[in-house]
Amino acid sequence: MLRILMTGLALSMPLAAIAQKAPTEAPADAAAPAPQPDKPAEAASTDAAAAATPAPEAKAQEKPPEFLPNLYDVTVVETWDTLNVRETPDGQAKVIATLPATAKGVELIARDATGKWGKVNAGEQTGWVAMRFLKPEQGVWQAASLPQSLHCSGTEPFWSLKASKSGITFSEPDQAERQLELRKVMDRGIEGEPTRGLIAGDDKGRVTAFVRPAQCSDGMSDRAFGLAVSVILDGAEMPSRMLTGCCSIAR
Repeated sequence: MLRILMTGLALSMPLAAIAQKAPTEAPADAAAPAPQPDKPAEAASTDAAAAATPAPEAKAQEKPPEFLPNLYDVTVVETWDTLNVRETPDGQAKVIATLPATAKGVELIARDATGKWGKVNAGEQTGWVAMRFLKPEQGVWQAASLPQSLHCSGTEPFWSLKASKSGITFSEPDQAERQLELRKVMDRGIEGEPTRGLIAGDDKGRVTAFVRPAQCSDGMSDRAFGLAVSVILDGAEMPSRMLTGCCSIAR
């Protein structure tokens, strides 16, 4: 009988030990803080990139848009060499003219779709030059003023209008040149944009002109123009008329 009791006691001890251990582990698990999920690596890298990215106001100011027509100087061409003017915007196209390595005030009228070629006039012809050989001049289009190289003309009838330091000169065949006082120059308030309205006059009357960017042809030559103009003449000593034509700022 004693042996049976001892054997029963021995068999019940592991169950008792397990019963005592379970309550000890349960409170420990309950007291442990809930595990926090680790931040994904890509999220961490995104945060780092955000920290390294400057605020929008700290970014460098974007380059203002380029308005045409504008003036350029030939650059990075050896003094003994010339810049080729090609028939089409292609490095293999026929060369129809050349520009000196020291050429300045070259009027750029348009760009091709790639932006790598620019349309210019060379003599009485129009062609294309590689833009990498041209450097833009600064301050060609100043607010409320005209480039002093601006000259406009038209046909049927023939006429011309030229800017100068002293004002505007208007001329027609068989007529004396009119030296006009430049009374007002207006722009659109966009830096470098070439649209201009002007009012000039003398004791005979007034000349009002509106110059705007547009591909233009004088109808007589192969030259191309990047400015179109409308001119209105009126006054007590002359009939009111409207003339149209093209303008250039090439020097």
